[in-house]
Amino acid sequence: MELLYYARLMRRHWLLLLLSLLVGMGAAILVTVNTAPRYVAGITMLVSADDPEGSLSTALQAGALSQQRVQSYATLLTSRRVVGEIARGEDVDALQEDVTATAIPNTALLRVTVADSDPRRAAQRADALGAAFTGLIDEIERPSSKSPPTVRVTVVDKAEVPEEPVSPKPLTNTALGALLALFAAVTGLVLRDRLDTTIKTAETLQRIARSSVLGLIGYERDAQRHPLVLRDQGRSVRAEAFRSLRTNLQFIGVERQPRSLVVTSCLPGEGKSSTSVNLAITMAQAGWRVVLVDADLRRPSVPRYLGIEGGIGLTDVLIERARLHEVIQTWGQPGLSVLPSGRIPPNPSELLGSRVMRSVLAQLTEEYDMVIIDAPPLLPVTDAAALGAICDGALLVVRHGKTRNEQVVRAGELLSSINVRLVGTVLNFVPAKHGSYYGYGYGEDAAEQQAASQTPQPQTPMPV
Repeated sequence: MELLYYARLMRRHWLLLLLSLLVGMGAAILVTVNTAPRYVAGITMLVSADDPEGSLSTALQAGALSQQRVQSYATLLTSRRVVGEIARGEDVDALQEDVTATAIPNTALLRVTVADSDPRRAAQRADALGAAFTGLIDEIERPSSKSPPTVRVTVVDKAEVPEEPVSPKPLTNTALGALLALFAAVTGLVLRDRLDTTIKTAETLQRIARSSVLGLIGYERDAQRHPLVLRDQGRSVRAEAFRSLRTNLQFIGVERQPRSLVVTSCLPGEGKSSTSVNLAITMAQAGWRVVLVDADLRRPSVPRYLGIEGGIGLTDVLIERARLHEVIQTWGQPGLSVLPSGRIPPNPSELLGSRVMRSVLAQLTEEYDMVIIDAPPLLPVTDAAALGAICDGALLVVRHGKTRNEQVVRAGELLSSINVRLVGTVLNFVPAKHGSYYGYGYGEDAAEQQAASQTPQPQTPMPV
């Protein structure tokens, strides 16, 4: 399951991974081009004991002693005293970093390498270092000034001028840069996905909300300019998604079929108003007697979507300055009834929870098959909760990639605390690659072909 999760995550962000790979390779190539080449030349020296008396036991002891000293000689080779003799006025500390000495295990051999940007200079410095070290050992390994040295160091392999630099290595650097960039990108994607608590799948929404997902509304670029499902004569993918939502609402409960439905969301900007309007239009197209009530008395949106006058409406009825039938408008074909919000009052929560509102809802329920109420978001204000308490149920709209798990949980707890029936949820703004909401024969290409093949009919004007 984890492997499948990673495979889907990588496939979803393949373009970002490819871009990271190219950036990593480009950075590695740039660093390689701007890095000065380094050449390494080396010599090999033998540490041996000198036996002036020719005694076999003395020679064996001296031989064992010379092997024990090989390791200390390797450290001495990189000391300031030895390196300073070949510095020739240069920085001794910087030159020490270019000198490496190692004792070959189980032997009396020393291997010394010198790195430099000039191959000839590297070989010259390696030979000079060997000569300087040989002279130093000849000086310090004498019992007295007139005695011969007990240990002798001999250069067995002189330095050769290197032909190829040891660094930089273009292929190695490019591969390493690509791997590091890919690893960083994958790690970032996994961390971001693990830490991201927004709703991205219908399965997650159903588990968090503990309610069925009744609809997946796909994201369309033109939805902001043309939010209604009447575009393309109702043959668009978006229209088919709302027809699917309408069908699912018919089967949520035979014995408890809702007659009044509050459509709300957790926070603003999640598409609850467009969902209310399009759901009402879709139900009216199926022959239902539907009334759409704009009960968002703080930021009403229904008049803007439908292009109608909203100055007089629900508020006037609730304060008893107008009768219900005087403010209900008929919109479009096949005749959707709309009750606008009216003027914005200073006390929306009190009006929506009043006795008059209950009376208005009861009257609408008697006269229409379905009452769809566009309510404000749940979490910022209590208006939707007050409406849900007097309606048959609530429909929660959740925005893909924006609404968080904890927000859906809080909304569900709020509805449950006042015994509001959550009939289901709608996942809105679902990208095409995430949602399987395409109806048979209603792909974008098919919709465009069918719309183009028919004579255009006059449509209800869209809001500007």
